[in-house]
Amino acid sequence: MSDAETTEGGSEPIVIKKYANRRLYNTATSRYVTLEQLSEMVKAGREFTVYDAKTGEDITRSVLTQIIFEEEGKGGQTLLPVNFLRQLIGMYGNVMQPFVPNYLENVMETFQKNQEAIKEQFTGVLSKVPGMKPFEDIAKQNIALVEKAMQRFAPFGMAKEAGARARPAAPASGGDEVAELRARLDAMQEQLERLAKGGKE
Repeated sequence: MSDAETTEGGSEPIVIKKYANRRLYNTATSRYVTLEQLSEMVKAGREFTVYDAKTGEDITRSVLTQIIFEEEGKGGQTLLPVNFLRQLIGMYGNVMQPFVPNYLENVMETFQKNQEAIKEQFTGVLSKVPGMKPFEDIAKQNIALVEKAMQRFAPFGMAKEAGARARPAAPASGGDEVAELRARLDAMQEQLERLAKGGKE
């Protein structure tokens, strides 16, 4: 059994124990694992819970945060913009802090539900415009990066926890953001169609 595999049946999260020497032990495979291996498990949809081996405390959140820190530190395509990080830090201790986790979950769930439609609309527009094939290829690459980004967000449980428990209706602002994104795509489509008509004249 590899480090990315779940326990038999896959119904229960894998138990990971963290020892004082910071080593992480996968009880399902009886092997020590690294943060990178845990990251791969998350991306593969494997559920796990991390406990402090000495106190028994659930430290899953802090370990997942470490994984994000490692991913962001790799350079290249980072996921979290600096301004977003500043705004997020600013919410700690803010009166609105209790509402932020649920809001972020709902926004990401809405984005995931609509990403397929957005992808089809965006690539479809580019394919209709003469000479836009290179841009279509770039769009597909960007969409692939977005999909990878969604996998990196998985540690927050934004998509998986939705089916596990009842959740209040998404804030109106989440729907507004999707509507705004669609409006921008429609505007882009109109501009590209005008360019296409201009090229044929």
